[in-house]
Amino acid sequence: MANAVVLLSGGLDSATVLAIAREARYDCYCLSIDYGQRHRAELAAAARVAHALGAREHRVTTLGLAAFGGSALTDPRIAVPTTGVAAGIPVTYVPARNTILLSLALAWAEVVGARDIFFGANAVDYSGYPDCRPEYMRAFETMANLATKAAVEGARLTLHTPIIELSKADIIRRGRALGVDYASTVSCYQADAEGRACGLCDSCRLRKAGFASADVADPTRYKI
Repeated sequence: MANAVVLLSGGLDSATVLAIAREARYDCYCLSIDYGQRHRAELAAAARVAHALGAREHRVTTLGLAAFGGSALTDPRIAVPTTGVAAGIPVTYVPARNTILLSLALAWAEVVGARDIFFGANAVDYSGYPDCRPEYMRAFETMANLATKAAVEGARLTLHTPIIELSKADIIRRGRALGVDYASTVSCYQADAEGRACGLCDSCRLRKAGFASADVADPTRYKI
């Protein structure tokens, strides 16, 4: 089996991507990032998902993006929007987050001899983040193949974004077919210490709508 690094947040999308990578017979090294987000419930969820889906290894690394703030996810002074998904880039966008996360995955990929990185970016049912777009993913892959010893020596890297053009409902259907237990995942931007979702933030709204559109019972635990 070939090695792959999978960025695993503990949410619905990344859990599905891990299942897809396992179905493709990759030996998966899962990487989760404690970047100073509002809660740690998603990191606990990532550990559950990695174990349930047979990851070869799961690591959590700490990154202090809260030192910069600039996002409702890293600065407690900025409220998480709860009135519905609006047009434009919301305040839950974390500056440069995906670039940094993918760079960390790239570094680990070189160490473990992985020529593949899996990432759960989605550009259909999402909050409009610029670093989730397909053109950004292509640009990062190009950069990665210019910047690493492995690529220069012939081991080119492929960045896989298998759900980037799927609706949330289609993601859920795909994951269910692969045995993902979505009750173990946490997607909420402001989940409590027990992992219960607020039900009002953009992520919760998109998740709830996805289960409804897929005609699948929503297993999420909500605070309200």
